[in-house]
Amino acid sequence: MNRVALLEDHERMAALIVKALAAAGIETDVYSTIAQATDGIARLPYPLLILDRTLPDGDSLTLLQQLRARQVLTPCLMLTARDALHDRITGLEAGADDYLSKPFSMEEMVARVRALLRRPSQLQSLAPEYAGLRVDPQAARLYYGDESVSLAPAELQLMHTLVRAAGKTVRRTTLEAAAWGLADAVTPNAMDVALHRLRRKLSAVDAPLQIINIRGLGYALLSADHSSDQPADHAQP
Repeated sequence: MNRVALLEDHERMAALIVKALAAAGIETDVYSTIAQATDGIARLPYPLLILDRTLPDGDSLTLLQQLRARQVLTPCLMLTARDALHDRITGLEAGADDYLSKPFSMEEMVARVRALLRRPSQLQSLAPEYAGLRVDPQAARLYYGDESVSLAPAELQLMHTLVRAAGKTVRRTTLEAAAWGLADAVTPNAMDVALHRLRRKLSAVDAPLQIINIRGLGYALLSADHSSDQPADHAQP
């Protein structure tokens, strides 16, 4: 999943961050309170957290300390208007992986987010590959050999998740969360439409894999002749 969580109560700042990350192929779920973020993080395994320090319901360091106490090691980038040395030290000691003081350039913010997403502990690439298929989030394209095709935002997140699963089955709810997040309501046929388009795009680049519905489990990238009623690997949570 190439979707991160942002805890930021300033609407304009949040919108700028979302726009900058989207241009890099990274989708963002925005939370404006610690309570909202706590619920969202519990429901979706984000690969990265971006936390503003000062929120209407407290200091986000409290949330970070609670996560670290539960051994939730998701990389965290702290955003703050505070630039005093002791504030930076406090944030890092609370478990933050990086610290960015306001005001900051969006280019630097995106660079730091991408760096944290590359952390070895995540064991994942920003441009994952599987069986010759490669997804480039920044270019929003799917590659196979010399062929490539563009991907719409939801298609990009779906394919990114499936390629990174490397043939393992991914639950429908996990794919929906990756593509549309938790905040937006997903229409009943949105997933089916997106998957239909992705299947056509896989054919357009002559990929040897297709998105197969593993009945009762979810979806996986498998050889095109794989029977849809044959169980695949265990579903990922």
